[in-house]
Amino acid sequence: MILGATVQPALAQFLPQTPAPVVTVPGMPPVADPTNLYSEIGPDRLSAAVKNDLPRVYVPNRRSNTVSVIDPATLQVVDTFKVGRNPQHVVPSWDLRTLWVANNAEGRTDGSLTPIDPLTGKPGPAIPVDDPYNVYFSPAGRHAIIVAEELKRLDFRDPQTMKLDYSIATPKCGGINHADFSIDGSFALFTCEFDGAVSKIDLVNRTVIGTLVLTPWYQRSDVVAQLATFEKKPALVQRSINLGGPIMATRGMPQDVRISPDGKTFFVADMMANGVHVIDGATFRQTGFIWTGAGAHGLYPSRDGKSLYVANRGSSKMIDRPGGRGSVSVIDFATQRVIKTWPIPEGGSPDMGNVSADGKYLWLSGRFDDVVYRIDTTSGAVDKIKVGREPHGLTVWPQPGRYSLGHTGNLR
Repeated sequence: MILGATVQPALAQFLPQTPAPVVTVPGMPPVADPTNLYSEIGPDRLSAAVKNDLPRVYVPNRRSNTVSVIDPATLQVVDTFKVGRNPQHVVPSWDLRTLWVANNAEGRTDGSLTPIDPLTGKPGPAIPVDDPYNVYFSPAGRHAIIVAEELKRLDFRDPQTMKLDYSIATPKCGGINHADFSIDGSFALFTCEFDGAVSKIDLVNRTVIGTLVLTPWYQRSDVVAQLATFEKKPALVQRSINLGGPIMATRGMPQDVRISPDGKTFFVADMMANGVHVIDGATFRQTGFIWTGAGAHGLYPSRDGKSLYVANRGSSKMIDRPGGRGSVSVIDFATQRVIKTWPIPEGGSPDMGNVSADGKYLWLSGRFDDVVYRIDTTSGAVDKIKVGREPHGLTVWPQPGRYSLGHTGNLR
């Protein structure tokens, strides 16, 4: 018997397999762990670039046109300053050196970005920018991606001066707003809030690959076909053979997006469907739906990359009363199941935010309640801090990671 010819092949199947390295787009930092793209946002992964930054929570108050600044150690508002009209999100720059306040001036033409210096916590002069509802950054850091919601387009600008380089029109993506990026940086999925869909954007060839309608009834071809017409009114979907009886199906309102640790799956919160759609990134097909709670809105991975926090705003309405059925659901990435749900005591409206650097707290704005929630990620206990009117996309700073892809801190 020749040992090398018989035993070694048999043993090979039991040896640990090293995942193949991810080939990224030029200029993008390498993927440290192909099995967990969140490996670099752990509590011990603070970049040297942020080591001297003030520990603060920056809260844009949409109807007050201000930013409230919270000291997380004391839970006190230590500063409030004016910004542009309708501040929506506070966005860390790709290089982690600037926090941009996106003032989209809804229905007007005087949108702007206000820079905040994280060393001092103070704002600088605003830069005029068309309709900046949200801001992302290309994976290589060459462009700021301005999500021009009302204009149905993505504007790619210089990340420092914000001078326009080029745009990608998204005519079938009404209400384009939130996004996440593939593990290799070649494409992104952007949600279409007013068309109940998500668009896949080829970042290399600068094109729209396609737009996919989303529905909890994704396994019923008749439902998908009818909703794909983007009708605004509810539609009674007729009986189909072997697919169940008629149901009342409406378009959803997709919000935030997050990718799975292995880079294969995208999760999309839907405030109308009250849950999270599951999408295969490569095939661009819906593969699941997870019921979470009323008004599913913001999505944030835990610092260990094992869980996904879902902020359920408590209502599917754009504007609603305080004290709603707000809650936070915790999804296990591996099983795609809800493993915990934390209701907001006495009701509330958790919206957008992020996780503290140490992973111990989830910070979320209370959109209809004019407060900020600090939620203990072990017990679900909630502290509330009063801020301005209609707080929206707050960011916690500093956060661990090598670079920022935007939004309220999509770091990798």
